[in-house]
Amino acid sequence: MGRGVAQTLAQIGTRVFLLDVSESVLDNALSEIKQNRRFQRMFTRKDDVNTAKDPLSLITTSTDYRLLNEVDFVIENVTENWEIKRQVFIELETNCPPRTIFSSNTSAIPITRLASVTRRPAQVIGTHFMNPVPLKPVVEVIKGFHTSPETIQATLDLLASMGKEGVLVNDSPGFVSNRVLMLTVNEAIFLLQDQVATTEDIDRIFRLCFGHKMGPLETADLIGLDTILFSLEVLYENFNDPKFRPCPLLRKLVAAGLWGRKSGRGFYSYDGDNPA
Repeated sequence: MGRGVAQTLAQIGTRVFLLDVSESVLDNALSEIKQNRRFQRMFTRKDDVNTAKDPLSLITTSTDYRLLNEVDFVIENVTENWEIKRQVFIELETNCPPRTIFSSNTSAIPITRLASVTRRPAQVIGTHFMNPVPLKPVVEVIKGFHTSPETIQATLDLLASMGKEGVLVNDSPGFVSNRVLMLTVNEAIFLLQDQVATTEDIDRIFRLCFGHKMGPLETADLIGLDTILFSLEVLYENFNDPKFRPCPLLRKLVAAGLWGRKSGRGFYSYDGDNPA
């Protein structure tokens, strides 16, 4: 997700600092962005693409948070794990100037909770991008308890410059999209576990009966089964409601390393970008 956000920002001429845990991960990120740019040029009309002359030249990669000492806006994209996100926000607070807005591309963790580990809760907001980021026109924007109107407006303006519409919602675990989507995906996995239908037929029903572009199990593979599991655990922990209990089959697949597209196999096996 972070790679897609970086690509989209660079394409509109914004200077981007892309941070991750290792140089190898960052090298892979740049390679993926380059490949995505090539595909985008192949399938999108020239007049429909707002691009900088050389987007990759606007992206600086690093593993050092000190690089963020002059940034205006941070979009955090780490995995859906509270302790990891908490440590990232502590590092951001230490290394970013007081003016910097912190946004989190979280799937389920409450924004108010993230803001609580900073000294600038009014400048913390949620920006839930959809995958793949460069192609999705809408972003779910989450207002935390302390998020200021100025932070909201700055975020909506940034998204508009990226060609995206921000839909503002109030803070709640899972927000709107994932509070509904994770239940749908989890129930689809239960259907598979209970042998009610095959993977292909479950997805086919959603595509053909409801007009969805992807079925729930295809969607899970795209998001990442590990992320689905983390998100369900956050929802279960926050609501204490058994309806969010992760399906045992989901736990089994994640433990086996079958995380979807990013691992090459999930509910489907992938040869390049084609499910099999």
